[in-house]
Amino acid sequence: MKHEAQVEQLRKIFGYLDAGETAMGDAVYRHHVSDYTSPDQAGREREMLFRHEPLLIGLSCELPNPGDYVTDDFSGVPILVVRNEAGQVNAFINVCRHRGARVASGCGSGKTVFSCPYHAWTYDRSGRLRSIPFEQGFESVDKTSNGLRPLPVVEKYGMIWVMPTPGGSIDIDGHLAGMADDLVAFGLASYSHYETRVLRARLNWKLVIDTFLETYHLSTLHKNTIAPILHSNLGTFDGMARNLRMIGARKTIDALRQRPESEWDLVRHSALVYVLFPNTVFIMQGDHLETWRVYPGDSVDESKMHVSLYTPEPAVTDKARKYWTKNMDLLMATVQQEDFPLAENIQRDFHSGAQDFVTFGANEPALAYFHRSIKKTLGINAV
Repeated sequence: MKHEAQVEQLRKIFGYLDAGETAMGDAVYRHHVSDYTSPDQAGREREMLFRHEPLLIGLSCELPNPGDYVTDDFSGVPILVVRNEAGQVNAFINVCRHRGARVASGCGSGKTVFSCPYHAWTYDRSGRLRSIPFEQGFESVDKTSNGLRPLPVVEKYGMIWVMPTPGGSIDIDGHLAGMADDLVAFGLASYSHYETRVLRARLNWKLVIDTFLETYHLSTLHKNTIAPILHSNLGTFDGMARNLRMIGARKTIDALRQRPESEWDLVRHSALVYVLFPNTVFIMQGDHLETWRVYPGDSVDESKMHVSLYTPEPAVTDKARKYWTKNMDLLMATVQQEDFPLAENIQRDFHSGAQDFVTFGANEPALAYFHRSIKKTLGINAV
């Protein structure tokens, strides 16, 4: 985030602190419970949000060198992303054109070719089919038209996005709208990947994202973990096309009042929470970055996610690794011991018939904005 934007947001925060207020939406928003429980809507979400929208796959630092690759199938499409010898990132459907086996798994480095584990058909970093064992049995197979199927991919601002459907292109600046200015200022290209963990939860994927979109609950649910660090029920909010930004204030933020505006550093004294539509929660946490890439699970009541921690510098000492591991463990403990147990009960009890709607207060504007963005994309009228 540029410094002038930081100053603008800090002025808002100090105004809210002084007045005992927070960013407010236009009104209370009643959100239908069926959005979390309808198999029909879940099917539409899978098709429209997780097949035809650009999805963040990770940061550029995860593929620093030619031959570095990652795979991901959480969207329902097996994806292979690899950096080629020219330094460009390519993305493909991770399926051999012979009999449909996956040609790669997990992540790795230094790959020059990908050899199918079934019959050893081999593809290069650009997806071209390079060799077929016992080639005389496949004389009519044209290698040039049987490479791995490419997927639209774009690398910008130190981030990599893939569209899981072949054809077309990605207009990432149009997709991000005004968020690009913030991302540029973070300098993500210089960050290092520390760790990624995979979580699964018994709750709808949107309910996972909901847990990040208000600070109203901090003093109650997180009174011993996050509440001592962040102000409860206080923050700024801005919608950016279908994306959003919400900023929570750390309790150290008042110290900035004693400094000239030229020295104000919002990032160090806040939690900057972004939703990169449709499914990524991107949190700049003072001295590090967290990303939550959240996907539907096998049913409407399940979700799965990649949780990643990135650091401004590589963790090359035992002291640094101990520090970042402690941060990751605290993050996991807070979510798995406080947020998710409560949210899993909410998801289960949505099926009880106790209520048709959940209520988002005017002091929870990010929640209403996120769900309105989904409804608009799906062509569903908002309540």
